[in-house]
Amino acid sequence: MKKVLITGGAGFIGYHLARNLAENGYSVDIADNFARGVKDNFLLELSNRRNVNLLDLDLLDKTSFETLDTNYNMVFHLAAIIGVQFVLKAPYDVLSKNIKLLQNAIEFSRKQKHLERFVFTSTSEIYAGTLRYFTLPIPTPETTPLAVTDLSESRTSYMLSKIYGEALCLHSGLPVTIIRPHNFYGPRMGLSHVVPELFRKAYFSEEKELTVFSPDHQRTFCYIDDAVKMMRILAESEISAGEAFNVGNEAPETTIKFLAEKILKIAESNLVIKTGPVTEGSPSRRCPDMSKTIRTTGYTPVVSLEEGLKRTFHWYKTNVFLNDGNSAI
Repeated sequence: MKKVLITGGAGFIGYHLARNLAENGYSVDIADNFARGVKDNFLLELSNRRNVNLLDLDLLDKTSFETLDTNYNMVFHLAAIIGVQFVLKAPYDVLSKNIKLLQNAIEFSRKQKHLERFVFTSTSEIYAGTLRYFTLPIPTPETTPLAVTDLSESRTSYMLSKIYGEALCLHSGLPVTIIRPHNFYGPRMGLSHVVPELFRKAYFSEEKELTVFSPDHQRTFCYIDDAVKMMRILAESEISAGEAFNVGNEAPETTIKFLAEKILKIAESNLVIKTGPVTEGSPSRRCPDMSKTIRTTGYTPVVSLEEGLKRTFHWYKTNVFLNDGNSAI
């Protein structure tokens, strides 16, 4: 049985990735310091499987890695400071800690005896500078030249940590695959993201209106089950080493207002949409060119936006809204 380590594995992507890997015959170690991820019943139930192990580790302390084995076949590095509100409050920590986390993971991975792949989760934010200052092709291919936004902007810190992180990986000497996630959504992703946040407002609000920020901004959304399946297949692929891949959906491209309308309908809410201001630093469009990923994996996402939103609402209504449960941040 091949062995996998997922750093930051208690969060949204990590949990679903761990479940997918475990269901496909891997032995999975989930490492996290639980600064943001939560030990909810879903994570604990997953960790009770015979091939899943939950590890409480401070990954900023490289000595923590010394407690781990040296026989991992794959390392998925997901640990990072993410989320707009955290990035705006502590840009220095985003830059310094995200790089330190990655360096510790790379140094640890270099000691592995049978490492087949090191997977680094980058971000779709790396295209934001090109969109602002130059012509960004939409859908956006991985070969797009990258530019950064003003270095004094707090939001630039996250993008820059990921661009620098991609460079570190490519020069690390490891068999690296870089993932650029595009708007993943689904159960257990916390309430600080657009889809669950709108569902929460639609379900609980006693107001007559729902304020939608950046209503004309356009996005494509990818349901988490499709996303982690693509990530696993890319990690297993021999030809993906040394390459970067968009992971997401190329269509349909929808406005945030249209997304809100679908959410209100699914939640059976009578709220009326009120146009809010544009969120500072938010890209006006984000849509990945998925041709390279689909060609490499042979997989095309199958969960429609309508179906994915219904599944997401059902999970939040059942586990969070009605039962006041926790959800990964």
